[in-house]
Amino acid sequence: MNIIERYKKPTPKFFKTLRNIGIALATAGGAIIAAPISLPAIIITIATYLTVAGTVVTAVSQAVVVDEDGEKTAKEAS
Repeated sequence: MNIIERYKKPTPKFFKTLRNIGIALATAGGAIIAAPISLPAIIITIATYLTVAGTVVTAVSQAVVVDEDGEKTAKEAS
């Protein structure tokens, strides 16, 4: 199964919820980073970590698919 086929298959409900949380984290972090006001460095650092973590959680959650047998499998690293 290639990456295109994997992303077209259905995602389990739990991972859809996790994906949405990841999107929210990435969006919140990006909004804080792009804020037009001056913020302390620690807040910018935390926002950067939120953005990266949210992006990773979203990508991994989207790659989880339901097999034909109904079992959940994660993307195999090649």
